[in-house]
Amino acid sequence: MRAWLGARLRAISLPPDDLLRDATYRRLWTSILISSLGGQVTMLALPLTAAVMLHASPTQMGLLTAMELIPFVLLSLPTGVWLDNVRKLPVYVAGEIAIALILLTVPLAMWLGKLNMQWLYAVGFVIGSIYTIAGSAAQIVLTQVVARERLVEAHAKNSLASSGAEVAGPGLAGALIKVVGAPVALLVDAAMLLISAYILRGIRVHESPGAGPGSDFWRDLKAGVRFVAGNRLLVALALAVGSWQLFFQSAMVVQILFATRTLNLSAQAVGLCYVALGAGTVLASLAGNSISRRLGPGPALSAGIGVCGLGWTLLALAPGNALGVAAFALMLFLFGLGAVLIFINFLAMRQAVTPNRLLGRMTSTMRWLIVIPAGPGALWGGWLGEHLGLRWALGFAGVGALLLSALAARHATLNEVRALPPLDEVQEQLGVEIMPGFNSL
Repeated sequence: MRAWLGARLRAISLPPDDLLRDATYRRLWTSILISSLGGQVTMLALPLTAAVMLHASPTQMGLLTAMELIPFVLLSLPTGVWLDNVRKLPVYVAGEIAIALILLTVPLAMWLGKLNMQWLYAVGFVIGSIYTIAGSAAQIVLTQVVARERLVEAHAKNSLASSGAEVAGPGLAGALIKVVGAPVALLVDAAMLLISAYILRGIRVHESPGAGPGSDFWRDLKAGVRFVAGNRLLVALALAVGSWQLFFQSAMVVQILFATRTLNLSAQAVGLCYVALGAGTVLASLAGNSISRRLGPGPALSAGIGVCGLGWTLLALAPGNALGVAAFALMLFLFGLGAVLIFINFLAMRQAVTPNRLLGRMTSTMRWLIVIPAGPGALWGGWLGEHLGLRWALGFAGVGALLLSALAARHATLNEVRALPPLDEVQEQLGVEIMPGFNSL
């Protein structure tokens, strides 16, 4: 696979300075592509298992999403301290393998006649725990492979890898689910994750772990939180993306229910609609770096929030017929477009202003902050969907995100970021406080 991909990329005649010419980054990119392709199966199979096979209510769908998010709240901060004192790549690899093994339990439970919502809650909680640890490690590994000034480009290319999977994956996943059923389809994702882990295993990265197990845990934990709290840009990013997460989760917990129960779509039809999500992410991945350069990372992030809000609002108003199906596909397209604009800029900005020795703690602190609103958002979306109707949850998400976009666009700190300045310049301009004893961390 790697040899074939390398030959194809050389044949495409990439620019001399393209990141994909770097063998280490190309290997990381290939791993992301493969795991993302498998992830498309899980993205459809788990909620479809709950909604169609187990007849979950909107509240139960909200609880399922909340169970995946709770570990971020519980584990993110201590995870950051630990990651700053260990090698990140082995954690990333172990996470891919562990998720593959957890996914295997779903078809196993079905074959044993034990599959129920409680089992899916447990699976969601464990997967969320692994993502909390290995996902943070994965984000840091990128900074060990790519120079800071090229982080927006790297995140855009990573998004292109996942976007390519999102174009091909949903249709294939829908067909696979139709043939073998949603639980059994998870075997494909498990296999893809194991291949991804094998590719990652030999990547060469440059890292110097911190003081190790003997360091002061509570001092290090407080140092990471204080660093984030003392940086106006990081605080603004946490507020903007955390609020967006609340609206996103409110919409996400009901969108599969809306597709299957209001629009009467089959699992295969839902999969075909999700191809539009891939199209949106491909477009944003290809144009995202240029958009960020033209508008600036801060304004581009604000625009992404608005694009997502527009999609949810349109779906909330859509009729329950063929036009509604088109609106569902359009919503997915706009979400893919907007989410990529949000995250390639969010990740690049927060990594650009953080010293290497604090990347683990910053990453985990920021993930903790933006996920705190996500759990209530999922539960609120489920409650709205069950008691007032699915459209109310979508409308809440859409109007809320549009208002948030307008507020973010007027936020001075976000608006100032028109490029990724050097670390020292960011610290000077944005008032970063380096705590006493920081250099010894």
